[in-house]
Amino acid sequence: MTPMIRLIRLLTTHPLGHILALALLVTACAPGPIASARGAPESFAPLVKKVLPAVVNIAVTETVTGSDVFGDMPPELRDTPLGREFRRRFSKRQQKVTGNGSGFIIDASGIIVTNNHVVGRADDIVVSLTDGRQLPARLIGRDELTDLAVIKVIAPAPLPFVTWGDSRKMEVGDWIIAAGNPFGLSGSVSAGIISAEGRDLGSGPFDNFIQIDAPINPGNSGGPVFNMDGQVIGVTSTIVSPTGASVGIGFAIPAETANRIVTQLLARGEIERGWLGVSVNETNDGLVISALDRNGPAARAGAKSGDMLLAINGERVESTNGLIRAVAVVTPGNTVRMTLRRGGREAEVPVVIGRRPADSTE
Repeated sequence: MTPMIRLIRLLTTHPLGHILALALLVTACAPGPIASARGAPESFAPLVKKVLPAVVNIAVTETVTGSDVFGDMPPELRDTPLGREFRRRFSKRQQKVTGNGSGFIIDASGIIVTNNHVVGRADDIVVSLTDGRQLPARLIGRDELTDLAVIKVIAPAPLPFVTWGDSRKMEVGDWIIAAGNPFGLSGSVSAGIISAEGRDLGSGPFDNFIQIDAPINPGNSGGPVFNMDGQVIGVTSTIVSPTGASVGIGFAIPAETANRIVTQLLARGEIERGWLGVSVNETNDGLVISALDRNGPAARAGAKSGDMLLAINGERVESTNGLIRAVAVVTPGNTVRMTLRRGGREAEVPVVIGRRPADSTE
């Protein structure tokens, strides 16, 4: 039988794992322009020496209950005798658990980027630097939808840091290196290439991953992916694996997304996303508006059910997620041009973008 392939979030953690391991098989959810193609360098050592001091290990402690773990149980097992017994015996039990992930410093003052699933529910966060120092950290802001978070440490002297690169200038086949703390082994690096771009894993409306073949494993969560100039072009987040370890298919959040989200988190501690207030159906001809929020921005601008939605600010949108991403990056209160087709005629309609509700599908 072919092993089940699993999407695995790369946080090394074990909440009540010794109990669940006896009960079920867990399905885990674990700027320089690029010039002409470069050959493989004789050694990655100079690049590693340049960037590794800014890569950190992140240790977290959080309180979990049996009900937390029950919520992560595969749905098909929850209403079985095994699932009901687990809930009866452990739903009210609390336990302190620890986990490890990775991150990288983007400012000498101690600003660190990582994944939301590493620090999002942590009671305590401790950052370990490559020189052995351990510093407590506090959460600045986090975003569940893109799985990004920002934390900060206080150090007596400026810290080494790395800068963002332009992920849009990277191409399939370009060399990269990934750094982090797989299985808690701090200061580890691996090399590979970009295998694909724009991957949608079905985990959310903002999926737009870079696929890499550089080995990454549990503990790499939140670690940086560097181009050959030592700039961060991605943040590692997820792997696909039948075993739980690297099989050469890993995914990183593009710097284009991460830089924008981090900037907003540093400014406000949260993300304000644009909202249009429509539901759409995908057809061979494009997106058809199937429903509108009666008081939403699109309805106020005159859009109607049955209209074909073609573009936002002149940029064509061809999928539901593409529309969500195009609107979400607009600051609420700003006006965009929405191109509609109705009765065979096209028109550009100005729309004042609203603020995306927390539970909105658009």
